[in-house]
Amino acid sequence: MRVAALYDIHGNAPALHATLAELEVVKPDLIIIGGDTISGPMPVQTLEMLFQLDTPVQFIRGNGDREVLLTFDGEAQALKMSDSVREITSWVAEQLSRSNRDFLSQLPLTYTLTRENYEDVLFCHAIPTNDEAIFTPLTPDAVMAAYFERTLQRIVICGHTHIQFERRLGDIRILNAGSVGMPFANKPGAYWLLLDGDSYEHRFTPYDVEAAAKQIASTNYPQAQKFAEENVREIPTAQEAMEFLEALAQKNRPSAY
Repeated sequence: MRVAALYDIHGNAPALHATLAELEVVKPDLIIIGGDTISGPMPVQTLEMLFQLDTPVQFIRGNGDREVLLTFDGEAQALKMSDSVREITSWVAEQLSRSNRDFLSQLPLTYTLTRENYEDVLFCHAIPTNDEAIFTPLTPDAVMAAYFERTLQRIVICGHTHIQFERRLGDIRILNAGSVGMPFANKPGAYWLLLDGDSYEHRFTPYDVEAAAKQIASTNYPQAQKFAEENVREIPTAQEAMEFLEALAQKNRPSAY
């Protein structure tokens, strides 16, 4: 079974469109949408593209998806977020139809793919037990062990930090699929993962980032120009992102870690 894992699309419809065009050639048996699908400039267009796919699709929930729903339900005050993120989350919530919200509200935290001739695979957005914990290639092994201590599957695919990498924790292989819509990498484009039996490949799909940036900048997304400039035309490198995210995570982790 060939499985394409598309994570952290973040409403970047042009990046998704290019990735789906490549999947028409790759022809996966299953597409996993790994959360944080809508938190970005073109949320409805992104969902519509995914709903129209002929290939079987399994969605899981990301923290961004959850926060949008909480915002719509008037519970945003319970969320710890900056004013700019709150503005984005509120705007995305306003774009969604009732059917969109109903769909997102029933998404599972994780999905386990059972394979007859290969190891089962656990898909989660961040870690198996929650959708917002941060880990990177710089995260200490002791923290990783705490995050995955009750994980039964030997292969785990995640996202959330927008960086493609592999970590080993004992006999567990942890793969980050990267990000289709807001990657942290050496060059702009869409990043995802292809799982084929016991092998995997971190994939990169180029697209016309200049045309995409112009399209995104023309939306009424609250930070459209910033998204176009900093997440499409130019992007943070993986090293820059790892150092920033790890410093952020260290501040928020319990002292026991």
